[in-house]
Amino acid sequence: MQWWQILILTIYAGYEILDELQIYSSLSSPVAAGLISGIVMGDVKTGLFIGGSMQLTVLGVGTFGGASRIDATTGTILATAFASSIGMKPELAISTLAVPVASLMVQLDVLARFANTYFAHRIDKNIENFDYKAIERNFLMGAGPWALSRAIPVFLALAFGGNLVKTVVDWLNTDVKWLADGLSVAGAALPAVGFAILLRYLPVKQHFPYLILGFILTTLLSTVFTNVQTLGTGLAAADKKFAGTFNSLPMLAIALIGLALALISYSQHRSGGGSKPSSSSSNSNTVDDSNEEEIEDDEL
Repeated sequence: MQWWQILILTIYAGYEILDELQIYSSLSSPVAAGLISGIVMGDVKTGLFIGGSMQLTVLGVGTFGGASRIDATTGTILATAFASSIGMKPELAISTLAVPVASLMVQLDVLARFANTYFAHRIDKNIENFDYKAIERNFLMGAGPWALSRAIPVFLALAFGGNLVKTVVDWLNTDVKWLADGLSVAGAALPAVGFAILLRYLPVKQHFPYLILGFILTTLLSTVFTNVQTLGTGLAAADKKFAGTFNSLPMLAIALIGLALALISYSQHRSGGGSKPSSSSSNSNTVDDSNEEEIEDDEL
């Protein structure tokens, strides 16, 4: 790994937490971290695979107030860097590097919050003294602990952890290959865990027909596109003059179908089903509407 790669990834690691807290440009997301790390390491495919998998893994994970959560972005940076530099399988990098690093970063997140209280107390004192310049200065200085909480571990891991990671990977791929295969399967299954967590907090019972419809549409379209692609590949192999291009199922199309279903559901909800309640049944409808707005147990 080159020194400039370590430097760029270290700077980005320090920036991404500030982006998450203040800037909100989405460059702090795991998929963006995978793209940027992949570009720096010269392996965009691996970066997007790891970043997308980690994005799906934390799909249903959120945080409230001052609570800390796993840092999937930092895990993506290190997993992409080592997977590209030493030739790790992306699935193995996710299970052995990305997820453990993301979990360990919770402790450093707590440390950054603790260190940042020093500047918060200074700002409280500046407010009493109406020292606005000092308030601005301490606010900006408070970004230091946050950036260092990500930049320092990333720099140490990239600069001094390469040989250790390579030794462990070689050991996994030779002496305990069964363990490496199991970890690869676990890494590939982690996005499903993210979907399961997300579905746990969504009102699935109220919109179950849309869930069934989306599953059937995706399955049917995947089957059709796969068969057409297989047929096109066979024709191209049989006839060299055949120059057709057959692509796989575009995920953008599936996303647009989901967006259309969501808009239909939203429109129906806003219009109240398209009918106005009669005066004789207004009381019962009011009760039904109040029950409809209650948060079910699967929405908590």
